[in-house]
Amino acid sequence: MVTAHYMFDPMCGWCYGAASLIGQLSRMDGVRLALHPGGMIRKTAIDAGFRRHILEADQRIEAQTGQVFGAPYLARVAGGAPLVLDSYITAQAVIAAGHLGLAEVEMLHRIQQAHYQSGLPVYRPETLSALAGQLGIGPEAWAQAMSRAGEEVEAAVRRTRQLMEQFGLGGFPSLLMEREGQWQAIGLSRFYGHPDEWHSFWQQQLP
Repeated sequence: MVTAHYMFDPMCGWCYGAASLIGQLSRMDGVRLALHPGGMIRKTAIDAGFRRHILEADQRIEAQTGQVFGAPYLARVAGGAPLVLDSYITAQAVIAAGHLGLAEVEMLHRIQQAHYQSGLPVYRPETLSALAGQLGIGPEAWAQAMSRAGEEVEAAVRRTRQLMEQFGLGGFPSLLMEREGQWQAIGLSRFYGHPDEWHSFWQQQLP
């Protein structure tokens, strides 16, 4: 078994750009995907200057990865309504999904789609609860899982940062492969738009 350690942030545009590769990886036999949330930004209202930076970066991400940013999201970033980003509550939701027996990557993808395609306010608990409902999780079970995950998210972020520092990883998304006690950093950018090469690479890593 090969373990792919994925360092991510739900509010990271490049992580959204890598979503199709990570989704593909999560479905491969013989590969265990372990998610490590990064805590890039605490709950913050984004000002006009940074909104422009986001839109410029999103154009590059779409061009390089093929991931499409939805019109509602682009309008939300470009418009005058408040834009709030929160890496912590969204990471908390990913952890909560795992506690409920769901694939953490599925909740991550739901959050990314809700934010980057539909322009929904994923920093709001009710939005995340609705996403959990789409996965068949009732409100009470979700609230309990979120409460438990809320006690764990800070420690999870610290572990991610320690892992990234240990292996000299500079940002999100980052990926480490663990195989037979050996760890290796895997560059994602060369595989953007090349799903067949990505699949072949991982097949070569399997025993």
